[in-house]
Amino acid sequence: MTGNGRRGKLLVTDSAAMYSPQLLDHFERPRNSGELPDADAQVRVENPACGDILELAIKMNAGRIGEIRFRAKGCVPAMACASAMTELAKGRSRQEARAIGKAQVVNAVGGVPPASGHAAQLAVDALRAALEKIR
Repeated sequence: MTGNGRRGKLLVTDSAAMYSPQLLDHFERPRNSGELPDADAQVRVENPACGDILELAIKMNAGRIGEIRFRAKGCVPAMACASAMTELAKGRSRQEARAIGKAQVVNAVGGVPPASGHAAQLAVDALRAALEKIR
C-alpha cells in the first residue's frame, strides 16, 4: 500500500453522520405514504439518471389538498423528501402548493448531501405534475 493507506479497503459510512435527524425521521417514519383510491390526480415521475421513482396521488377538498399520498422507490433522501413534501402541501390550495420549491423541501428535511439535491427536485416535480392534472 502507498499513499493514505486506504487502498483496497471498503469505506463504510454512518447514515446518522451523513443525514440530518429530520431526514432520517421522514425516511424511517414516512408521512402520507401509500395509495389513495379515488384520487383527483395521480402521477409517476422518474429520474432516469439515478433511477428514483415517485408516485403521487392527490384528492382535493373544497379547493385545498385534502389528502395526499406517495409511494417511492429510490435513495434515502428521495423517500424522505417525498414525505416532507406531502406535509408541506397538505391543506394548501393549488396555487399555494404550486409555490412549494426545492429549497423548502430541503429545509423541511434538515438538508441533503450535495449529491442528493435531485431528491427534493423529484418531489417538487411530482407535486407540480399532479397539480396540473387537477381542473
